[in-house]
Parts: sequence; C-alpha cells; structure tokens
Amino acid sequence: MDADIVDYSLLAGVSVALATGLAGLVARPGDTWLFLVHGGVGITLVGFLSLKLWRVRARIRAGVRARSGRVAVSILLTVLAVAALATGIAWVFGAALPGAFTLLFVHGVLGVATTVVLVGHLRDRLRLPSRATLRDRRQTLSWVGMVTLGAAAYRASDALGTARRDTGSREQGSDGGNEFPVTAWVADDPDPLDTETWSLSVTGAVAAERTFDAGDLAFDTEQRALLDCTSGWYSEHDWRGLSVGELLDTVEPVSGASWVQFRSVTGYRWSLPLSEARDSLLATHVDGEPLSHGHGRPMRLVAPGRRGFQWVKWVTEVRLWRRRDYSEWVAIQVSGL
Repeated sequence: MDADIVDYSLLAGVSVALATGLAGLVARPGDTWLFLVHGGVGITLVGFLSLKLWRVRARIRAGVRARSGRVAVSILLTVLAVAALATGIAWVFGAALPGAFTLLFVHGVLGVATTVVLVGHLRDRLRLPSRATLRDRRQTLSWVGMVTLGAAAYRASDALGTARRDTGSREQGSDGGNEFPVTAWVADDPDPLDTETWSLSVTGAVAAERTFDAGDLAFDTEQRALLDCTSGWYSEHDWRGLSVGELLDTVEPVSGASWVQFRSVTGYRWSLPLSEARDSLLATHVDGEPLSHGHGRPMRLVAPGRRGFQWVKWVTEVRLWRRRDYSEWVAIQVSGL
C-alpha cells in the first residue's frame, strides 16, 4: 500500500479514535455507534501501524545510530501508539491493573498523549497523496481490504472478550449497597458533612429561593438506576431519596428556566435540562443503606442515562438557569484543588 495512503489512514484513524473516545465520556443511551466506531477504528489502526513500522524500520535504526532528535520523537510516538492500542485490546480481554487506575483509564490517557505527540510529528511531514495514487484501483482495494479486516477483527474481539457494556465498563458491586468503587473526577475529597447541620438551597430562576433542612424534605422516592463510570466500571442499585421533580414544584421555576444545576460543597457542579432533571433523584440511600461519605453522603444526584462524573456528590445547592452554565466544564476540573 502506498506510503501516503498509510500515513493519512493513520492520521484519520487517530483523529476519529480521539473524537469518539472523548464523545463517549458524555454519551447517552442510543449512542452505541460511538463505541462501535471507536473499537473498529482502534483495531484497524493496528494493521496500518504495522505497515508503517515495517516500511520505516531501516530509517529508525539509522536515526538511532545518529541520535536524531526527529527519530526520537518518532520512537516516542510509536511507543505511545502501541501502548494505547495494547491497553485497549487488553481491557477487552479482561486484563486489569492493581491500584486505583483501570486499564481503560490508562488507555484514554495514552490516546490523548499519542494525539499530542502526533501533531508535533506531522508539523513538517504532512503531504497530500498524489491524484494518481488516489485513483489507483489497487490502492483502493488494498485500503478497503484493510478496513474490512479491521472491522472483522473488532467483531471477533468483541465476541470473545469479557462481559462489558457498550461503553467498555465492567460490572462491579451491583446491589451491594456502598460496596461499589469510590471515585472522584479530579480531586474532590471534602471532609465529611455533618448531617445534623446540612441544608439544601434551591436558587436561581425560581419564584422564591428557599433553603431546606433535612427535616423539611421527604426522602421516600425510590428509583433503580445504573451508574456507569468513565474509569471503566458500572454498578446497578436501588436508590432512595428526594424526587427532584417534587423539589422543583415547591419553588416554582420561572418562565424560561430550562437548566437545573446540581452543586457540590466542593464547587463541583453539573446541569441537566429541566425536563430530564425532573425525573432524576437526589439520593440519600443505596440498597437500603445510608450513602457513605465516599459516595456523596448526605446527598448525591442519581441521573439515569448519564455517566458517573455527572452524578454530583455532596450536593448542597440546586440552581435553576435560563441558559446553561458552561463554566461547569472548568469547575469539574478544578474543584477540590
């Protein structure tokens, strides 16, 4: 296969893998295609990368002997790319790491690092394939064959791999109360909240802002929901707590209110559309047990169909907005620091 075709296939594949990987962090039910594309492209990249490395092997050896800086970057890029692909495939087949970080998390970090180094690598190397190459029937058939082989390999790996959701997450701790993993998006780690003095404020685009003590609220709504964490696990439980819809009815959202933001004592926050928020729950119990501190005691958001980082913990305020507060994308990165 022509060298330029291989290079552009690698560039396109890495770009699509990065885009679908990042989009998967906020994927909703029905977005299965994102994960299918991500997995299929990843397996196909193995073939194109193998062709690339075979073609440049002599150049790399010569560069190593000459201590070339450009070749050093190429080697770094190769190591990152191979590691990203290897960790993704290993995760599919059930491999695990000791400690807090999963292989899926490491795979994501390596994928982003690969893209960053690739940008520098291509700065003075990128060139368009010739028209003759693009029109070459043999090149086209070779490319289609490689992509088809990659898709078939992905389907085979998907069938032979360990049980997991479309997101790649494996089951951990379902129906076991607080026994499911404790995680934080970045650095949220507040001191335990005193449930005797804790209160919940409802502010923003409402007819009258209010603050409720625990004794003012009814925590009797039950809901079964699945928590799918972006670090690679999921857990399904029976949750009990306060209906957000009932809470909003007590404060009367004003005309034009369209977003409901759930705010943590740490500054962490996330918003849901008003109609979706009404069907969510502010949980105080899981499988009949009071939430542990690590899982958000005294109250956390339960948002069915959302990824785990959107289930805000240690909730102390619910704020209504006419427009979405996009600063929350910054807040979730710096809260707790």
